Amino acid sequence: MKKMFLAAGMVAVLMSSCSTGKSTETTNPFFSEWNTPFNVPNFDVISIEHYKPAFLEGIAQQKQEIEAIVNNRAMPDFDNTIAALDGSGKLLSKVSRVFFGLNGANTTPDMQALNKELSPILSAHYDDINLNPRLFERVKQVYDRKADFNLNPAQTKLLEDTYKGFVSGGANLNAEDQETLRGLNSQIAMLQLSFEQNVLSETNDFELVIDNEADLAGLPQGVIAAAASTAKAAGKEGKWMFTLHNPSVMPFLQFSENRELRKKIFNAYINRCNNGNEADNNEVIKQLVGLRLQKAKLMGFDNYANYALEERMAKKDTNVYNLLDQLWPYAVKKANEEAKELQASMNKDGVKGKLQGWDWKFYNEKVMKEKFDLDENQIRPYLTLENVTNGIFYVCNQLYGITFEEIKNIPVPHSEAVAYECKDKDGSHLGVLYMDFHPRSSKRGGAWCGTYRGQSYENDKKVSPVVTIVCNFTAPVDGKPAMLSADETETYFHEFGHALHNLFKDVQYTGVGGVPRDFVELPSQVMEHWAFEPQVLKVYAKHYETGEPMPDALIEKIQKSGTWGQGFATTEYLAASILDMDYHVMTEVPADFTPAKFEEKQMKDRGILSQIPPRYRSTYFRHTMGGGYTAGYYSYIWAEVLDADAYQAFVETGNIFNPEVAAKFRKYVLTPGGIDDAMVMYTNFRGAEPGIEPLLNNRGLN
Repeated sequence: MKKMFLAAGMVAVLMSSCSTGKSTETTNPFFSEWNTPFNVPNFDVISIEHYKPAFLEGIAQQKQEIEAIVNNRAMPDFDNTIAALDGSGKLLSKVSRVFFGLNGANTTPDMQALNKELSPILSAHYDDINLNPRLFERVKQVYDRKADFNLNPAQTKLLEDTYKGFVSGGANLNAEDQETLRGLNSQIAMLQLSFEQNVLSETNDFELVIDNEADLAGLPQGVIAAAASTAKAAGKEGKWMFTLHNPSVMPFLQFSENRELRKKIFNAYINRCNNGNEADNNEVIKQLVGLRLQKAKLMGFDNYANYALEERMAKKDTNVYNLLDQLWPYAVKKANEEAKELQASMNKDGVKGKLQGWDWKFYNEKVMKEKFDLDENQIRPYLTLENVTNGIFYVCNQLYGITFEEIKNIPVPHSEAVAYECKDKDGSHLGVLYMDFHPRSSKRGGAWCGTYRGQSYENDKKVSPVVTIVCNFTAPVDGKPAMLSADETETYFHEFGHALHNLFKDVQYTGVGGVPRDFVELPSQVMEHWAFEPQVLKVYAKHYETGEPMPDALIEKIQKSGTWGQGFATTEYLAASILDMDYHVMTEVPADFTPAKFEEKQMKDRGILSQIPPRYRSTYFRHTMGGGYTAGYYSYIWAEVLDADAYQAFVETGNIFNPEVAAKFRKYVLTPGGIDDAMVMYTNFRGAEPGIEPLLNNRGLN
């Protein structure tokens, strides 16, 4: 429950989550139970006009619930204070999950406008809870007397997290400082929202239109067909259009022989929201960093990173830097080795000058083909979306005995989404899973997993989750199935790991359902290990035309090339993690602060290769500037130390589907939410804390 009510803007980013509007109660779908399969949200009848009344009513109801708690004349105890608070706000959670889920997956101008309108309202509401002195007094009384109550581990953790959440939310501040905090929270939420909307706008606005077929040289036929389809949809039939969405821009950089066009789209990609127009994010960043720092100092911390890290596994900024600094030399050394090979290949082509950022993916592909006789086009025909889905279902069944059955007659969040019922190995219902795979202008970039309904208990009866995976994978074209890249396949496995975490979770109290940010990527990243295991590929990787399984020779090439490119991948990731931390360990923000100059200096001081920008440059770094992973982008590599070690638990037994190891992982990592310290949960599974050696081995960095 740490910071459970802290920032409405953060709830919006993570999708985790007055007039009462009673006049619309009979028609507003949020004000009644959904008479749908498994009581999923009735997406078919929800409209824009339903959200605001539902939000306002949800706020009003939670206010009444809080008042009932503080006006209770009985001595504060766990049930009448802590559990009652944990159970409050059900309607607000119900509408929040649907609105913010759809706003990420299928937004409209009206939804974006409403999001801006709601942001200060929600921020004020959560501050009203955090800063309610009578409520905090009751919480504190229970906390101070916790030894008097016979609490189980989940109750103890909920009590401790609730108390800490109030403290970190400003409950101990004086009245003047609390007012300052309210203003900071509201401004931060609005700026994070503006940042997100600017990135979506700038990503959608760019078009690289090609009308000369010769400029398509080197591009695979599937990529060309997709560009023609995109152009046609944009009213430019007979031409080819490339965008800044990953399934378009990345293959162009990977295969296009036109160096000038690669340069054009590369520069557009890395300069999003850094062009001095209405969507420019430089001033937004400056204000955000400054306001976050003010908030941290108000709360008694020297920088924002230490405020954010207090309840995570890392605990403080020095521990994060220790890990990043430990890995950085390995990554840069490997990247320099790769750069030399790419430069040699470029020289061999007769291209004069130094290897540039827009050359890297193109020559990386050429060198991989020369070194391993392998390129992306050999792999894709075996990795259709249907095949990879079947592969994931197979892995889940082998590990945990669970099954997935498609549901046809059920409301869906978008017409392109598909729904599955997940059943446990005994046939019992675990939850509903939605999956929405392909890009569109109404969907934000990247891939994520969220919930339209979280797992909970109602009157001691378990309420199953409704989970969603949203991606931006290559779409089908010209009657051919969607064929995924290796990266997209790995991403799919990754997000499914998050889905399993949500589906397996079984906690009595909402407030102990979450885990620290630097632990949450363990369930997702460990799933990636099965994606390209030979025995798994033999099951699901089948040619879309012939149905033949991937041949052993191709699987062997994939295995041999497995660590190629990890210098680049690790360096760009670590650079972004360092940049995120560097912004948030600042102890002052100069008046002339410029994000572009700051980023340039931090990266130059680190000795990053000029051809490798951070995976996310500042002006489109949604993870940190949009909230959610603020001072937390390091979490992926922190969790990779855990997941690399966790996978070894399977490998060491000689069976990557070892049912006993899988059962332990489910029991100690996937099921209990956050009822214990994260490292304790991990060591309960593994028996010891991990080192970095398995990670270095996996990435080929040692």
